[in-house]
Amino acid sequence: MQKPTEFVREQVTTVRDTVDRVAGSVAGTVAAEASNVSATATQVGDYIREQRSAARVSLRELARTAGVSNPYLSQVERGLRKPSAEILASIARGLKISAETLYEQAGILDRRSGTPDTLAAIRSDPALSERHKAVLLELYETYVREHAAAAPSPPATGDHTIPSQTPKESA
Repeated sequence: MQKPTEFVREQVTTVRDTVDRVAGSVAGTVAAEASNVSATATQVGDYIREQRSAARVSLRELARTAGVSNPYLSQVERGLRKPSAEILASIARGLKISAETLYEQAGILDRRSGTPDTLAAIRSDPALSERHKAVLLELYETYVREHAAAAPSPPATGDHTIPSQTPKESA
C-alpha cells in the first residue's frame, strides 16, 4: 500500500509534467503569433516608409500631420510597433492615400481582387476624392469578379477538341 506522501508526490509530479508540456505548447503558439504580428508590422512599416519617400515627406512632417510622435512613427516604420486602425487612418491622411490601402497592408482588411497596379492607380489619383476612389474600386472589383466567373475554364489535360467557329469568327 502506498503512503499518502508518496501518493501526493506522484500526483504533484504528474501535474508538473502536464503543466510543463502545456506551457511548452502555449509558448510555441505565442511565439508563432508574435512572429506573424512582427512580419505584418514590418510590412506595413515598410509600405509607410515607401509612400512617405515617394511623397517626399519627412518623418517629422508626417508625424506632425498624422498627430503622432516622431519616435512612435519611426518605430512603426521599423516594424517595432503595430499601429491601431485609427493611427493608420491618420497616417493615410498625412500621406494623402486611402486608409483602406494601409488597412490591407496591416492585415485589417482583405486584399481586393484585381490588378495591383490598377488598384494603386485609382488610389493614388489626386483628382479623385476618397468617396470617388471607393466607388471606382468597388466597381472595378465587381467587374473583375464577374469577368472571372464568366471566363471559360481551361480544357482538361488531354482534351484536344477544337472549338467550333461561328461564321463571324472565321471572317
